Amino acid sequence: MSREMTALKFYFRNGETWTIDRRYIGDLWIKQITTSFGRIHGGDFVEIHPCEGFKIEIFQEGDHVASTDINLGGLESGMFDRALKYQDIERMEILFRTGTPELVYFPYKDKDTQGLDNVYQSTKVSEKTSSLYIVISPDTTVTDIYTKQFED
Repeated sequence: MSREMTALKFYFRNGETWTIDRRYIGDLWIKQITTSFGRIHGGDFVEIHPCEGFKIEIFQEGDHVASTDINLGGLESGMFDRALKYQDIERMEILFRTGTPELVYFPYKDKDTQGLDNVYQSTKVSEKTSSLYIVISPDTTVTDIYTKQFED
């Protein structure tokens, strides 16, 4: 029996969150989710689920903060602006109608010594579609994947 995905919940490096209802998600692809065991930030050894890459299209209607997300930056400027300004999505939960969410970690490499932005994340809004496009991958960028959405 398959589970029905209802939303994705992004976790930013600074602790903020963004929940996106599935009806606001267009293109979505999660590459090769595996199971690993590791220690995160010096904690206990835990089972984690990293992926090799991720891409998503979020429709303009998804540019808001859910009442369950406490996010003052998103309230002030919108989540699209927040995602464009800070390239720091480090993981997400796949939320299902029933059952436990699946936590997936994205490839992450610090851009600088502060460790706030991810070298592997590229984010852009299309003037054509008004959608936000995010790619998190060591091998490709948002412009490589969604070329047609950004052509004149």
